[in-house]
Amino acid sequence: MINQVSEIQSIRSLKLVVKFLTISIFTLFCNSDVNATSIEKVEHTENSGHESHKEEKFQPGKMIMEHIADAHDWHLWGEGQESVTIPLPVILYTESKGLTTFISSKFEHGHASFEGFSLNEEGTVIWEDESNEEAIYDLSISKNVLQLFIGVIFLMFIVIRMARHYGKRVGKSPKGGYHLIEPLILFIRDDIAKPSIGGKTDRFMPLLLTIFFFIFTLNLFGLIPIFPGGANVTGNIAITMVLAVIVFVTVNIHGNKYYWKHIFLPDVPVWMYIIIIPIELLGVFLRPFVLMLRLFANITAGHIIILGFFSLIFIFGAMKPGLGYAVSPLSVAFTVFMSVLELLVAFLQAFVFTLLSAIYIGMATEEHH
Repeated sequence: MINQVSEIQSIRSLKLVVKFLTISIFTLFCNSDVNATSIEKVEHTENSGHESHKEEKFQPGKMIMEHIADAHDWHLWGEGQESVTIPLPVILYTESKGLTTFISSKFEHGHASFEGFSLNEEGTVIWEDESNEEAIYDLSISKNVLQLFIGVIFLMFIVIRMARHYGKRVGKSPKGGYHLIEPLILFIRDDIAKPSIGGKTDRFMPLLLTIFFFIFTLNLFGLIPIFPGGANVTGNIAITMVLAVIVFVTVNIHGNKYYWKHIFLPDVPVWMYIIIIPIELLGVFLRPFVLMLRLFANITAGHIIILGFFSLIFIFGAMKPGLGYAVSPLSVAFTVFMSVLELLVAFLQAFVFTLLSAIYIGMATEEHH
């Protein structure tokens, strides 16, 4: 009993430390405007005898948002004009110009305009002439869209090969890496779908498997944004919104008469209908809304914390170079710790989204007892 109490206290203490560090980091982000480097760039002029100093300031919040936000190019390394990126196709439609296509390198990292278009600080395409209020429909292959395609192709490759493998080994256990995927499929079927949906499990298994592996795969890809070659897809609220809408449509299309009766004719006194029916209708729309926000917020927060710990090196290094070297081991250690923790979060968020989807489907298809 004493050991259990001490373990609980240790866990609570660890949580408090993490919360304190997180609050401290964001306090620094909000209240500090620090230099990215203590070395001043000196520009010598032939006509003057004095030196002009130019300081480049490091903005943690801007750096973090650039890493987790969508973009029209794929950033690899470097900053500003010296950054190395992979340009992506820009596809725009306007009523005056029709369909306009070009490569994002024409924008020169946001420092140039092309065909009357330019990029603002958020990376959104706008008119170069700010007085032009005509709507711009952006159909570009952005970083998140390209990562989405890569994730889907990767999943299709794995699933098709796994199906062929099972076809050749009917009644036998899988070999190679496929024996790691089979437990996940059985887990979703036996521990998520069957307890929630019951006898109609097989009907909704393709949807639940697709949701789980889609989110899990893109969550894993999303752990790469602090390194070259990754995009934060599930941290984009548009992606989570589409997933939530799919669940919303599935639940309400397959909802039986008992599901709708529970909403519009609940088993309560008639005089309470004026209160219960609006609440039930609100719940119909709140469930997918919560699904959308939960996945978006948890994935985005994880990336912000990881990049926040990494930024501590530059924040303290700008104050004094020695502080930067002193903080770097602790900062790297916490970054690695949070990255490993995010591997668990990648699975948990896919699991929670799939579980809640199965519960909502089960509520809509449950027969009256």
